[in-house]
Order: sequence, then structure tokens, then C-alpha cells
Amino acid sequence: MEPVGFSRSKKELVTATLRNAILNGEFAPGTRLVIDDLAKQLGVSAIPVREALQQLSADGYAIIEPYLGARVAPIEAESVVEVFSLLETMEVVSSRAACQHLSDADFAVLEQILLKMDSLVGEPELWSRENRNFHKFICDKSGTRLVGSLMSKVFDHWDRLHRFFLKDVFARRLPQAQREHWKILRTLKARNAAGTEAVIREHAQASLSAYTQHLSAANVDKDLAISAGQRATGHREGKEKSRE
Repeated sequence: MEPVGFSRSKKELVTATLRNAILNGEFAPGTRLVIDDLAKQLGVSAIPVREALQQLSADGYAIIEPYLGARVAPIEAESVVEVFSLLETMEVVSSRAACQHLSDADFAVLEQILLKMDSLVGEPELWSRENRNFHKFICDKSGTRLVGSLMSKVFDHWDRLHRFFLKDVFARRLPQAQREHWKILRTLKARNAAGTEAVIREHAQASLSAYTQHLSAANVDKDLAISAGQRATGHREGKEKSRE
């Protein structure tokens, strides 16, 4: 991390800097966040760091424990269901409203975003950034401001989650996800609110199914590895006892 500037309040700058460090993996899950150390790195007093940690705790990025201090919040694979349930609900609300508000110029912007995403299917992180832009643009134009503020936070948690647990399956799913995005745009252009809702729910559920299947398989592999390790340990212990 670099020292912060002062174009905004110190609390806002420190919060943004620490949030970015958590999201990009500079601070791994469970890392202790020591106020004095962070203040020294960022070139500020302890006060804005303490305030920033309280904000990060409220947003779900940090955990503050009495007498122990703060640490980066853990990432739990089970959160994928919660994240997708929230995204699905918010995208349905904003997209239904957008059907009545999007102009021809707005549709042209969405088409350009999707064309750019077509070219980035082989670059998951860049594609993910444009994916956020696509959904955020729809939300912004829909007039659902509260949904928009919440959606940004949920997308941050999704980025952190897929980078940690789902990088491989996320990359494999992009071609199908991209086809689903074009389908969303077609229903928006038709101003078909019910059709748009159906496509978004299909899109979210297909994504969730792919990720939960991947996590289930990963857990099976992990259990098999643990079981094999236990058998190997037992076999070695048995041989040692027989030699005794």
C-alpha cells in the first residue's frame, strides 16, 4: 500500500485503500489489521484507521474482536448462495424498472459493453469488470438508487469470493454467461419486464448451479484426500507396531 492523498476525508481514503487491499488479496483472509502499523504505512494518524476498520467491519470485510483487534474477514465457500440470491433479487428489481426507462442510446451503450465483453472472454478479470459495468449501467438507468448502492457492495464480495474459490470454474463459465447477457439485452429492448426477469433468474441459477457443483466436487476431493491420508497413516502405524 502507498500513503494516501487528501482529496477526500482521511477516513474515506483509508477505507478505500484498505478495502482495495482486501479485495485484491494483498491482505489475505485472517490477516491481522494492526492500527499503528497501518497508520504508519498510510501516513496518517490512528484515528482514521480505526474509523475505517469500523466501516470495513460494517461492510463485512473485517472482523473486530474485543481485546484482540481487527482481522480480515474469512471467505466462506457457502457465501456463494447468499451472494447469488442477493444479486438475482437486485438485478430483477433494477432490470424490470429499466425496461421502462432505457432509451435507444442506453441500449447502444449496453451493446458496446457486451461487444467488449465478447473480446474479453479469455481474460476473466477484465471480463468481470465489464460484467459489473453492464449490470451497474442497467441499475443506474432504472432509477433504483438504493439497489445500486447495495449492488456495488455485493459485487465486491462476489469478486473476492470467485478469486479465492472459483477462479477455474468462473473462467469456464464465461462463454455461456456471455450468451445469457445478450439474451438479457434482447428482452430489455423488447421492454418485456416478465421476460427479462425470467432470463435473469435463469442466468443467476445457471451460475449458482455451476459454482455449487464445483464446490461440492472440491469437497469430495478434499474428503477423499483426507481419508487417504488417514489410511496411509494408519498403515504406517500398523507396520511400526508389527515391527515392535
